[in-house]
Amino acid sequence: DALLVTGPVTKNMVGPLLKTYEALPEPRLVISLGDCAHNCGAFRGGYGVEGAVNDVLHVDVHVAGCPPHPQAIVEALRGFTRR
Repeated sequence: DALLVTGPVTKNMVGPLLKTYEALPEPRLVISLGDCAHNCGAFRGGYGVEGAVNDVLHVDVHVAGCPPHPQAIVEALRGFTRR
């Protein structure tokens, strides 16, 4: 199973994100989709922003872009190997 996060983690969503992650069966995969999920983008420093996805969870796959091109998503998922 995979958890796909498409934006920065807001303070009010840290708990639900962690709860959702814990509800996923092993093996589970966390995908950070887009620049906002990776580094908060234009939302960085906002009062309601906790941080990027990798500040809250270990990210297995990051797909760059704003927004990511569909081909980049496919390539990132095909190129992933579990460590």
